[in-house]
Amino acid sequence: MKFVQRRAFQRALAATAIATAMVTTAGTAFAAGNPVDAKEQRAKAEAQHRAHGPKGLAAPRAAAQGRVETPTFSMTAVDKRTGNLYLYFPNRQGGFDARYDVGVDYSFAAFEADVDNDKDGHSESTWHVDKNGQLTYTYHRSEFDLDTKTIGGGWQIYDKVLSPGNLAGAGEADIIARDKAGVLWLYLGYPDGRVTARTKIGGGWGQYTEIAGQGDLNGDGLTDIVARDKDGVLWLYTGTGDRNDPFNRRTKIGGGWNAYNRILSVGDLDGDGRSDLVARANNGDLYRYSGNGDSSDPFDNRVKIGWGYNIYNLL
Repeated sequence: MKFVQRRAFQRALAATAIATAMVTTAGTAFAAGNPVDAKEQRAKAEAQHRAHGPKGLAAPRAAAQGRVETPTFSMTAVDKRTGNLYLYFPNRQGGFDARYDVGVDYSFAAFEADVDNDKDGHSESTWHVDKNGQLTYTYHRSEFDLDTKTIGGGWQIYDKVLSPGNLAGAGEADIIARDKAGVLWLYLGYPDGRVTARTKIGGGWGQYTEIAGQGDLNGDGLTDIVARDKDGVLWLYTGTGDRNDPFNRRTKIGGGWNAYNRILSVGDLDGDGRSDLVARANNGDLYRYSGNGDSSDPFDNRVKIGWGYNIYNLL
């Protein structure tokens, strides 16, 4: 990884993020109930944070034409012991605000994928995959008027589901899903949350223990992903924009990534307009890898942004 010298104020801000990472902010009381209600409560918390969050942190850096190509999403954390849902809202300075207690039982959730189809830099809807295999879509009719629709069942055949963004050039975010035989499939997304019939991307993806991505990593405007193999090597798959063959041949990024038990992306964490990675170490420490746009070495050196995250399932 390239060495990038950080300014003193950035180091101070990162230290502040670390110090507050495990502080619980006020939320609603924990309650078990209908998964639909829990999903909509999550979306409501997102909308409220966006409307009332700190000034200067809510608006991502927009492109010249007023569109934000790299969104910034919250991190979803489900307590392994209680099933309680917490959200970690990015502070736009490289870390997360103190956790927000949504106060609902989220133990039903297997995977989640936020969506920014209107390109304002924020999630306006979310795909959910429940442990029973049902795919649903929670969306805003207006700022605080929410609805959840069922898209379809049978998703329990997949052991990995994510939406790294627009993979096929149609404008809306798409879904990729890996089945238990190691075959990767592409579902194109519609603006209303429906998806097309699946298209086979290819086999052999069972060699990877983590697959992650949110937006463009190499600066060409296309959606990319990274994948970690069982030896701890991280690989970059750059996007092509072709629905029938959405990724170029893989490029090796580097080894040693087995030090992490979870790798994910919530988009742009540090406010530079590039997509970043979040990695949780085996001891629960949390690190940010800032994206730099270099195809051969797309991430800067890691920065520690928290600890104690092994208590969660990070979706």
